[in-house]
Amino acid sequence: MFKTRITELLGIKYPITQGGMMWLSRAELVAAVSNAGALGIITAFTFPTPAELAAEIKKTRTLTDKPFGVNITLLPTLRPVDIDGYIGAVIDSGVKIVETAGRSPEQYMERLKAAGVKVIHKCTAVRFARTAQRIGCDAISIDGFECAGAPGEEDVTSLVLIPLTVDAVEIPVIASGGFGDGRGLVAALALGASGINMGTRFMATQECAIHPKVKEWLVKSSERDTMFVMRSLRNTERVLRNATAEKVVEMEKRSATIEELASLLSGKRGLEVYETGALDKGLVACGQVVGLVHDIPTVKELIDRIIKEAEEVISRVAARDSFKPLRKPSDVAKQ
Repeated sequence: MFKTRITELLGIKYPITQGGMMWLSRAELVAAVSNAGALGIITAFTFPTPAELAAEIKKTRTLTDKPFGVNITLLPTLRPVDIDGYIGAVIDSGVKIVETAGRSPEQYMERLKAAGVKVIHKCTAVRFARTAQRIGCDAISIDGFECAGAPGEEDVTSLVLIPLTVDAVEIPVIASGGFGDGRGLVAALALGASGINMGTRFMATQECAIHPKVKEWLVKSSERDTMFVMRSLRNTERVLRNATAEKVVEMEKRSATIEELASLLSGKRGLEVYETGALDKGLVACGQVVGLVHDIPTVKELIDRIIKEAEEVISRVAARDSFKPLRKPSDVAKQ
């Protein structure tokens, strides 16, 4: 029932991909996602050097024989990143799926395609999706306003952005931002997407390597408990509301510079939250879908449940007499 262009392109059973989450997308979680029939994705920059990424890829292969990918984010950083080195580690390790995000991956496409790598580009606007198709990307992951991390600056929701993107490109589209259950999967497919991408929902699973207090925080949070930081810098990030996030916004209102905010924005502070459970210590990327997170299952239990829910939704919709074809405007006018 759920064979799509994305499942065929990536060689996976279900049209679900796991978001590349800084510090969290490690071998254990990635392998669990892939073993459950979806696509696990390692986050390259979780590892300080390309050699350490290569080691994590090797470790992942000991845990799964299913396809998995690597995320390489092309966004501004406070410190230089050896993008070429990380791409080399991916290619040399034989990984055949890469998710890029942020800036256009055009300058790396020739090298990736020559190595037989399929490139999924994650972006936040239709015009960026068109560019990704033009430069040779194999698929688009389109981020709606609801998503965790970087939603862009235009605040277009998934319900609108997904069909607009599907209409604008010929390559498969993965819906990202607001997805965490079977209803969302069916909705995304109905909008024309070939699959969904989930990050926040995978954080609250048993295999995700974060402190239990953080997982409980996710379970207790509602859809109103996220907020934006870095809007003033036009590098917006959606995070869970905590003392650090509130402090960043307060400083932004006083026109703080990136240099003044740097210590609060440090990814190392976010890592400390994950490792220690000190919930106010740093920023934690989180999507509005956190309102749909009510438990902490295993990855397999979660994916199996999503597929079962999706099948039930499709059956219910198909059985309802009230779901009839839309009337043309001219038909309405005649009444």
